[in-house]
Amino acid sequence: MPFWAHHAAYATRYPIAFSKINESSMKTAEGILFIITAPSGTGKTSLVRALLQTDPNLSLSISHTSRPPRSDEINGRDYHFISIQDFQRMQAHGEFLESAVVYGNLYGTSQKWINEAISSGKDILLEIDCQGAKQVRQFFPQSKGIFILPPSPDTLEKRLKARGQDNPEIIKQRLTAVREEVSHICEFDYAIINDRLEDALKDLICIVKAERLKISCQMIKHHGLITQLE
Repeated sequence: MPFWAHHAAYATRYPIAFSKINESSMKTAEGILFIITAPSGTGKTSLVRALLQTDPNLSLSISHTSRPPRSDEINGRDYHFISIQDFQRMQAHGEFLESAVVYGNLYGTSQKWINEAISSGKDILLEIDCQGAKQVRQFFPQSKGIFILPPSPDTLEKRLKARGQDNPEIIKQRLTAVREEVSHICEFDYAIINDRLEDALKDLICIVKAERLKISCQMIKHHGLITQLE
């Protein structure tokens, strides 16, 4: 009988992880899905890029969008930029795990890619808005949500204006939307205030490491070692 079958306390405390410890999960533990959400201008994209540079074991889920690329964006790196017609076709075929309309543009996450990546043991970063995060949690309730906050409303407004990507009307819409977006913060597992990028990045790295070190992950990932030590 496997060693963990004797661990009634573990099975009671971590029923999901316990149920996954079988022959298939011994071969490859499932990856962790990190959902990162923030109001526009908070700096989540900069944080995500910085995190990916420090952690080669993380992969970014590239969303599809109908909006045109910005000057510093590259197709296939930042988004898959597609036409409205192609987006609607993919949506009709059920190819998106989640989709949303944000400021008049369509956004969606590939369901097939996420499923395959998680099943193969990859840890994934998914950078989406509150609408999308809620949809994803319905399919992946074990996902970990991280909400990024600006240090103040004034700082957020200054950042939106400084990046020079939106006209005054769009900036006004984004600032108005903040109250609604922040109202969902309690649906997430973690919150980070991005005052200084370096400090926020350290917090983000700590969250990723902490999730990987949880006993529910380690019992599966290192079952061989634990068996030897029992």
